[in-house]
Amino acid sequence: MKTHHYIFLTTILFVILFYDQSAGLNLGIIGLVYAVLTFIRTPKKNRTKTFLFLFAAAIASGFAFAWYGDFPSFMAVVCSLLMLGYRSRNRKMKILLLLPVFVTNFFTAFVRIFNLDEWLPKKNVPGLWQKTLAFVLIPMLLISVFFGIYAAGSDHFARLFTDVELDLNFWQLAAMTVLGFFMAFNYWNFAVERFIYKSHRTLDNDFKQAVVQKPTYSFLDLDAERMSGVISLFALNILLVFFIVTYNYEQFYESVKTPVRLSEETHEQVNAVILSIVMSILVMMFYFKSGFNFDPKSRFMKILAKIWIVLNAVLIVSAMLKNSEYIINHGFTYKRLGVYAFLLLSLIGLALTFIKIQFRKRNIFLFNTMAWFVYGTILVCSCINWGGIITAENRKRKDFALDYHRTQINFSEKQLLKYAEEKNDRKLKSEILNSEHVKFQKNETLLSCVLFYRTLPSK
Repeated sequence: MKTHHYIFLTTILFVILFYDQSAGLNLGIIGLVYAVLTFIRTPKKNRTKTFLFLFAAAIASGFAFAWYGDFPSFMAVVCSLLMLGYRSRNRKMKILLLLPVFVTNFFTAFVRIFNLDEWLPKKNVPGLWQKTLAFVLIPMLLISVFFGIYAAGSDHFARLFTDVELDLNFWQLAAMTVLGFFMAFNYWNFAVERFIYKSHRTLDNDFKQAVVQKPTYSFLDLDAERMSGVISLFALNILLVFFIVTYNYEQFYESVKTPVRLSEETHEQVNAVILSIVMSILVMMFYFKSGFNFDPKSRFMKILAKIWIVLNAVLIVSAMLKNSEYIINHGFTYKRLGVYAFLLLSLIGLALTFIKIQFRKRNIFLFNTMAWFVYGTILVCSCINWGGIITAENRKRKDFALDYHRTQINFSEKQLLKYAEEKNDRKLKSEILNSEHVKFQKNETLLSCVLFYRTLPSK
C-alpha cells in the first residue's frame, strides 16, 4: 500500500471506532492498528532494535489504554506511536527532535494537505482511485458542505429533509472524519524540515574529534578557570558532607512528629534533594563542557567531580530510605510512589553524568539518554495498576482508610472487594459494585468501555 492508502484506511477506521463513542477500547484498538501498519510499512533496514522495542512498547501501551483508559496510558500510547512512526522513517535521528518535527507538521499540515501531488498517486490515465476521488469523494464533500450552508440559511429548505429519518449526526460524523484524516495525514505523511535535519548532528553524543580548549570567559584564562573548578568542587564536597550528616540526623534521629508535620517536612526535604541533584548535574555540565573534557590537567578536578557524584548518590539513597520509613509508618500513596520515581530518575541522571565525565561525552548526551528513561517511566506507569498495588498493601494495615481508597485511588475495586470478603461485609461489596462510577463504566458501549471494569463481578 502507498501513503494515501494508509491515510484513508486509518481515517475510515477512526470514524467507525469513534463515531458516537467516547475514548476507551476504541483508542486502544486504533493504537494497535497504527502500530501494526507502521511495522508492515517500515523497510527492513529501519527495523532496528530500537524500532522493535518501540513497536513492542506501542503494542503494550495500546493494551494498557484498552484496559485502564487513564491519562498515563493515553500518554504512553501517544508517545509510543509518535516515536515509532518517527523511527520508522528516520532510524538515526535523535529522539529530542521528535517534538519539533511533529509540532512543525501540525502547523504546516494545513498547507501540505492541499499539495495533492506530494501525497496522491500520479498517473496520466485515470484509474480506480482517481475515478473514486473525482466522481464520488469530491462531489460528496461539496454537496455536504453546501447542504449544511443552505440548511442553516433556509428553514423551508431544511424542512424538505425532515421527513427523512436517518439516525446520523452529520456534524459529529464530519468532525470525526476531519479529525481522523488530520491525525492520519500527519502520522503517515509527516515531513522533516531542512533546518531540523541540519540540527541532527549538533545532538550527537560523542565528540567527532578532540576539541581545542578555549576559555569560557574572556576575563578568565584556562588555568584560572580550571583552578576555579577545583576550588568549587572541593568546597562543594565539604559542604555536601555536612549536609548529608545533618539531613540524616533530621530524618532519622529527631523526635517523633505529627503525621501532617512529618509529611510536610518529608516532601520539602525530598524536593530540596531533587533540586540539589539537578543543580549538581548542571554544575558538571558547566565544568566539563567542550574542550575541558580533553584537558590533560583536569585529572584532579575529575576526581573531585566523581566524589561529588557519589556523595549525591548517597544523599538520594538517604531520601529513599526516609520515604520507605514514611510508607511503613503511614502507608502507600501516589505521591510517595512518585517520590521513588523522581529519586530513581535523579540517580540515573547522576550515573549518566559519571559516564559523561569518564568517557568524555558531550552535554547533549545527558538529554538524549534521559529522554529515553523518562519515556520508559511513562510506559511503566501506564502498564501497572498502581492503584491496585496501593490498596492491596494498605488494606493489610490496621489504620486502613476505606473511604480514601474508594474515592481517591483509581482501579482499586478488585482489592476493595477482597477486603469486603475478608471482613464478610456484603453491604460494602454491594456499594462498590453499584457505585455510580462502576455502573457508568459497565453501561458504556463496547467500543467506549474500559476493559478493567468489565472484569468486575456483576453481583
